[in-house]
Amino acid sequence: MEATVTTANNNEKTWGGGDDIQPLGASYGKMMMWFFIVSDALTFSGFLAAYGFSRFKFIETWPLADEVFTHFPFMHGVSAPMYYVALMTFILIFSSVTMVLAVDAGHQLKKTKVAIYMFLTIIGGFIFVGSQAWEWKNFIKGEYGAVETAGGSLLQFVDKDGKRVALADFAVKLPEQREALTRSHSTWFMEDAETQPTYTVAEVQAGFKAHPELLIRTEKLTEHKKKTVLSREESETNLANAKYVVEGANLTRNEYGSKLFADFFFFITGFHGFHVFSGVIINIIIFFNVLLGTYEKRRSYEMVEKVGLYWHFVDLVWVFVFTVFYLV
Repeated sequence: MEATVTTANNNEKTWGGGDDIQPLGASYGKMMMWFFIVSDALTFSGFLAAYGFSRFKFIETWPLADEVFTHFPFMHGVSAPMYYVALMTFILIFSSVTMVLAVDAGHQLKKTKVAIYMFLTIIGGFIFVGSQAWEWKNFIKGEYGAVETAGGSLLQFVDKDGKRVALADFAVKLPEQREALTRSHSTWFMEDAETQPTYTVAEVQAGFKAHPELLIRTEKLTEHKKKTVLSREESETNLANAKYVVEGANLTRNEYGSKLFADFFFFITGFHGFHVFSGVIINIIIFFNVLLGTYEKRRSYEMVEKVGLYWHFVDLVWVFVFTVFYLV
């Protein structure tokens, strides 16, 4: 299809999306996919730049990734920093390889191979999305717990060797009745929509007092990039100002360090996870079209190539997200 532009001096032919004229040798559909990818890349760039700026500004209280992402499925209690995140990344990158193979098989008009490689790509995408959900669950639930002072400082508990100690290992249960979070107590319910923590501040303080071997470390980093551990006397003084018990991370509090870290983690990884999930759904649609022989009849698997461009994009974005959140 052509469109004609008429001026005072000449007539020029401009591209109307047809196959007669193809800028850069790309079809209209692939050009539109590239436009979308560029615009989406700018969006992610803005998010990651904001994350980098915030981390630089609050570097002293920023959580250490090696202490946050230490879980591995079916290995409860075993510290495996970054292992599962690395596995997730490998699975997503491998799914990009299977997508390349699907596109190549499409160029050769090999329907069966296209279907097999598309299916493997879909499985890889589902595993990655499920893994992200599992990471979120552990991040929200937390592992050790901490307390927050009236001034907003975060206090974590360690033994004399500097190893983290969970609240459950020393907090005591005091004989006091705590009001349940129900809608029947509407005023109280609306003032504090969060669920109550497992322990009260008084229970944590009493347990700490009963265990003289425990110390407190603050969220601030030393020049050696280690959390600052206080003396026993300093620990007791700081704990006396405790106001909240923090378990896990949410948009209000974060047991690992700066609240902004949790905000960015939920937003950026959630936004990327939405992209991956959308890609999986699109891949499923294309997969069934392959099985039905839609592209075989057209003698063209360009749709597989277009969705492949999107899939490679979300894989590449994850490399940057993985770098800034987990490695740097």
